Amino acid sequence: MPVGMIPLGLKDYAEISSWLGISRRLAERRLVCVVVSQTDGRRRVGVFGGTFDPPHMAHVLLAAEAVHQLDLDELIVTVAGVPWQKVGERQISPPEVRLAMCRSAFAPVERAHVSDIEIRRSGDSYTVDTLVALSEPQTTLFLLLGEDAAAGLDSWRRPHDVASLATIAVFPRRGHRQNALRAAVPKGFEAVDLELVGLEVSSTDIRRRVGAGEPIDGLVPASVKSLVAQHELYSGAAGESGR
Repeated sequence: MPVGMIPLGLKDYAEISSWLGISRRLAERRLVCVVVSQTDGRRRVGVFGGTFDPPHMAHVLLAAEAVHQLDLDELIVTVAGVPWQKVGERQISPPEVRLAMCRSAFAPVERAHVSDIEIRRSGDSYTVDTLVALSEPQTTLFLLLGEDAAAGLDSWRRPHDVASLATIAVFPRRGHRQNALRAAVPKGFEAVDLELVGLEVSSTDIRRRVGAGEPIDGLVPASVKSLVAQHELYSGAAGESGR
């Protein structure tokens, strides 16, 4: 993708930005952000994994920015089947429902597609297994992580294999600093920063709002809101804590 292009049209991009309280002027300025140029002829593939319970507008904006800033040929959104770090902390929505929400949420993002690779795999969902499955000789993998998740990489399953398989693309989460995000990544991992507006929206807050009977309009795509209602999700999440 040529430098200067953006995976969403300006109209769609500005609309998504407006849902998050970002001005059209800011959305227009995002068109000139610096991308990581493709120079070696290898296929560039991003991996954006998570529980996505539910996916929200910040996820969508991040996906669009990652495709643009990293000059990705493809962004694979992987929905955790059994998120080992969260099992036992709270009730997790069924994987097939989270998959359906993600497919509707990320549909507008060019070059992004939602994969059920971790749902089809039995047992706990480990990122390293997904990276191994997606690794190919002529492919460069980028693993998208928030600053807080990136800081804990050395506690993940087979962290050295994760380090050898993918470059870590770090983005700010909930108002964290915009510069030097790579400092959060443990030694031994190759990392790049992603620029992203600090967005005060999280899946935890959305679940809490649904459980408390508060509106979630503008925080999630309309299709995701409909699926939440259809499957009666998060009815007991009013007092939930954590991510």
